[in-house]
Amino acid sequence: MNRRQSFGSIAGVVAATVATTRASHAKNEKVAFSPAAPGSHKPVPLAFNAAKLPGLSEKLLTSHHDNNYAGAIKNLNAVELELDKVTKDTPGFQVAGLRERELTYANSAYLHERYFDNLGGDGKPAGDFAKALSTQFGSAARWEELLRATAMSLGGGSGWVVIARSPLTSDLRIVGSGGHAPALAAGTPLLVLDMFEHAYALDYGSAHAKYIDAFFANVDWSELDRRWHAARK
Repeated sequence: MNRRQSFGSIAGVVAATVATTRASHAKNEKVAFSPAAPGSHKPVPLAFNAAKLPGLSEKLLTSHHDNNYAGAIKNLNAVELELDKVTKDTPGFQVAGLRERELTYANSAYLHERYFDNLGGDGKPAGDFAKALSTQFGSAARWEELLRATAMSLGGGSGWVVIARSPLTSDLRIVGSGGHAPALAAGTPLLVLDMFEHAYALDYGSAHAKYIDAFFANVDWSELDRRWHAARK
């Protein structure tokens, strides 16, 4: 199975739940609630051939996936198992620390999955999401300029650049984050760009602008379009 077919990940569980919800609503049935057991998350494989993405080496992509992403899954599982042991007598500072770690690793795992899944395309904007971006920001050139500027501001450090659908206004927002935890509250990540150094240093060193070019050249716009339509529903 590839990563879009696997439901062993955080994103997979969400996708399965959404599919079940739609099918059940169509039949006017009640939806079963099936929460994931603590510590049960599993990394899923790449949906593309890591040896065939221009500008992004197989070594970089597999290291990023197998170490950074899989490491976030491993740490999330460990934190969830520790949280499962919390009682009313657990010191507050321990609970607060665990909750902070849980949020960090959960967001890291989820954003990494969205990042890898929006790679593997030809980088040519097409579809309703591309049209929505042009409508939101005035032109394709303008949203790309803003996204690139946000990404460049994080170069040499760490963070994420996300185009998300806002739950307040139902439109699109470009979000730049210096870490895993800050995000647009309840926003739906559509386009996700990893700006942590581990995402590009093996190929480009500190030349993060070249990595951003390579990212744009490999964006899978059919996947972005799928996310856009799912978010609107």
